Amino acid sequence: MSMIFFACVVRVRDGLPLSASTDFHLSQDFLECRKRLKALSLILTQYPSRGTARGRDLSIHFLSSGEVASMVICSSSYSTIMAFCFLEELQWEFAAAYDTTSIGLASRPYAFLEFDNIIQKVKCHFNYTGCSQMKISLEKIQEELKFRPPVLLKLEDMELMNGLTNGGHTELYMGSVPTYRMQPVTAIGILSLVLNIMCGALNLIRGVHLAEYSFQEDHEGIGNVIAFFLPFLACIFQCYLYLFYSSARKMKVRDANLIWSAGWMRDVGLVCRMAQTRGPARPVCWSQHPGLIQQG
Repeated sequence: MSMIFFACVVRVRDGLPLSASTDFHLSQDFLECRKRLKALSLILTQYPSRGTARGRDLSIHFLSSGEVASMVICSSSYSTIMAFCFLEELQWEFAAAYDTTSIGLASRPYAFLEFDNIIQKVKCHFNYTGCSQMKISLEKIQEELKFRPPVLLKLEDMELMNGLTNGGHTELYMGSVPTYRMQPVTAIGILSLVLNIMCGALNLIRGVHLAEYSFQEDHEGIGNVIAFFLPFLACIFQCYLYLFYSSARKMKVRDANLIWSAGWMRDVGLVCRMAQTRGPARPVCWSQHPGLIQQG
């Protein structure tokens, strides 16, 4: 007879389910226990690494280690030592299959659903294997539980409906603010990022050269120097908006584009001014800016 009914792996910091067994049980007790397991997974950070929530017919056991916690629903008559031995095995298999980086980057529920095959394999092993074949593991877990016993919870206290506890009072959330993950940068986005870096570098180089010329010969050309440095800052700012989240991103991108456009127009004016002051002996300025000829 099966004693382990359901098992899952969740991320500790936010309770995001990473993988779970695909068993379906239609009993009302099991469905209620699933709801309480979900509620418990959201507050695992408040408890030690091991815990047990016992009910009349079903019990929940959980084991957390690092960023991941494994949880199981099993019969209340099932041995606690066997349950934690099962969770240890599940934890080890998951850690061997996935690294901490992929776990931390998971943004959708059940991102590692293929791990269900391993869960079913381990569950079948524990449901139909005698204790004699796991004697060493059982003795190890028994010693650990004796040294650090799991925290005992009441299954009835795990109710969580729309943020209200059983007493009907609103529970204040004191956790950290949510983190935002942006969509992955596409190939066009990477190209735009590279072009922004190149344009920013060119504006910086030209601004430095013009600053040297202005300070030596033309002390009134400081405005032209600023005209190069502003697009440089706009390009750097656009790169920042590509890589980091900002709540006012669209508005800031618009402002950065306006600064870049203003700097480009200033650049065009500077070319015209240099062409006028240096006379017809420097027609190369026009050949290097064919866009000005078309606007001519």
